Parts: sequence; structure tokens; C-alpha cells
Amino acid sequence: MSARALLSVIQPQQPQRPQQVEPLAKLVQETPLYRLWTGQSLNAETHQVLAYLAGRGYRIPTGIGVTLVPLRHPFDAAVQARSLGRLTGKPIVVGYGPATPGLVASLRGEPYATPARTSAEYARAVRDLLDGGPVAERTNEAFHLGEGISLQPLTPEPRVEVGMGVLRPGMARKAGGAADVAISWLTPANYVRDTIIPKLAEGAEQAGRDRTPRVATMVHAAVARPARDPRKLAMLGAGSHLGLPHYTDMLRQAGVPAYPDRPQEGAAAILDKGVYLYGSPEEIAKGLLEYEQAGVSEIVLNPAGVVNTEGVRAAVADVRDIVSAWEETRV
Repeated sequence: MSARALLSVIQPQQPQRPQQVEPLAKLVQETPLYRLWTGQSLNAETHQVLAYLAGRGYRIPTGIGVTLVPLRHPFDAAVQARSLGRLTGKPIVVGYGPATPGLVASLRGEPYATPARTSAEYARAVRDLLDGGPVAERTNEAFHLGEGISLQPLTPEPRVEVGMGVLRPGMARKAGGAADVAISWLTPANYVRDTIIPKLAEGAEQAGRDRTPRVATMVHAAVARPARDPRKLAMLGAGSHLGLPHYTDMLRQAGVPAYPDRPQEGAAAILDKGVYLYGSPEEIAKGLLEYEQAGVSEIVLNPAGVVNTEGVRAAVADVRDIVSAWEETRV
């Protein structure tokens, strides 16, 4: 039998004001939800928003899935991550991803030649710095670290897990050798079980690690309610990803017919295949169990479709109902 999975939630929008995140932070405080996740925000910066929440009294576990490698040096990334740990006093996950080639080229003149390897080296550097170093000298296309550089120890050290964004086999293999957490988005349960977890194990073995990164998966969900159009919810919640070649390639590998030039068809496909969970809270909880059975250790509810159509209050109501149904499966 698979281990029990944690259930968490993600704030799916880039907030313009940190107050926009408070309803979901409050929900985590009030319910059995474990962690509040956010993505990279280029409006109100992600680490600062989470620090704001801590100052407002929301001392809850948090996660970033993911922040972007080209935006900061790993030394600064490690300082930012452990600072959040000190502010909240709770477990932190900070995940890193290579960003799109276009953004990387805009920031450094050209895209990364080896984004998977670069992301792994970045994550490993952050982990080494958080562990107290000093680190070995590293020079690659994303950063330079001089030999012996380290962070001044903090006592007690905040609990920080280093994550990597993972979609396809190559990145999963690299994450297996470098990350504490593999963070996947829009990945069907069967794909996590049959592709991501085996590749993580392969990468861990190749790197001589004694454990495989755990998996946290973002799962789109919406409760069926009167006047809701599930295709509209799926499109407005996941449409930006359904237009990206690397996401649709992953979905096709998992048996979901999605193509970047036909995102509307992709939205219908993720509904049909249960990648976007739509139905009663009990039906959604049943779908979430498939991720637990696939080996996911942390299931992260993504209410983006509802947030983008009806607002955060409606999304909070959905998540609250799903959590109640999920808890019923625990009895």
C-alpha cells in the first residue's frame, strides 16, 4: 500500500498585492490542508509575499513551485529560502526551474544549452549552501561559486527542502541526483507512476544517493456546480500550459492527446482523462487517491480555473469542500 499523501493548495495567480493570498493562507490555517504553495510571481515577489503572510500571523508550511533560476544567484536563493524558514518557523520547500528559453535569452543573451543539467547544478549548490558548506567551486552557464564559499550558520537551522520542477524524463533523472522534492504540474497519475518516479530513482542511483526525491504534484480541480462550464474552467485554468510544447509533449507521452496549436482540444482532453478533476467533492477526492496510489507524497490542489472565472472566494469554497471529502477517505 502506498504511503498517505499530504494535501496542500496553491495560490495560482501572480498577486499584485500580498493581501490577495490571505484567503488561501487562512484556509490552510483552518483546515487539514498541510501547505500553501505559490509559483513565481513577477508582480509582488514570491518570497516577499510569503514573508508578509508570516508577519500577518500565518505561520504555516509554504512552498514555491517554482522560482526561476536566471532571476537570482544560488547564494542569494539559499539566503532567501532559509530566511523564510526563520520567519515562519515551519517547513519550507523552494523549487527551482530553468524558465522558458525566451526569458533566459532576454536575461543573459542566449538560452541555456543544457537546462536540465543547469537546473540540477543550481539546486545542488543551494542544497550545499543550506547544509553549511563550504562548497566546491562551480562554474556553469548559470552561475559561478568560488571554492570555500559558505553561509554563516544559523541556530537552529530552518527546515528547507530544495525542489526542482519536473515534467519529462531527462529533468526527472537530473532531479533524482540533486533535489529533495520533484515538483510536477499537470502530470497525470499514471505518468508520475510510470515515468517520473522511475527516472527519479535512476538519477538518484547514478548520483550515489541513498534516497529518491519525494514528489509533489499540482492537480487542477473544480467542483461541479450549477452554470459552470468545465471546458471553460479547464481552458482558463490550464490553457497557458496547454499551448506550450514541453507540456503537451509530456501529456501525449501520458496518453493525453494535447497539442500546442490546439489548446481548446487539450482542455477537453485533460477533462476526459481526469487530469483536470471536475465533479462532486467525493469524485474529486477519489481522483486524488490515484495520485496517492501512484506514489505522490504531496498532492497540491490547483483551483486556477475557478479563481480565474469566479474569484478566490469561490475557489476557497471548492477547496474546503474537497478537503472535507478527502478527509472522509482517511477514516
